[in-house]
Amino acid sequence: MEHRTPRPKPKVDFTIDTVDFKNVNLLRQYVTDAGRLLPRKYTGLPAHYQRQLGRSIKRARQMLMMK
Repeated sequence: MEHRTPRPKPKVDFTIDTVDFKNVNLLRQYVTDAGRLLPRKYTGLPAHYQRQLGRSIKRARQMLMMK
């Protein structure tokens, strides 16, 4: 059986206040090259942060700040 190398996890060095749709540099770390959100398995974030992150990314997309 082949084992995949695990995806490197981004460091969780932010507070929930910095998770904002205007903070595009932070949000880009949690999105794949294709523009999809990274799951909790890769981000290692608590569920509360992951939901807030998803909301912020979707808002940034609607405001055309992200693809």
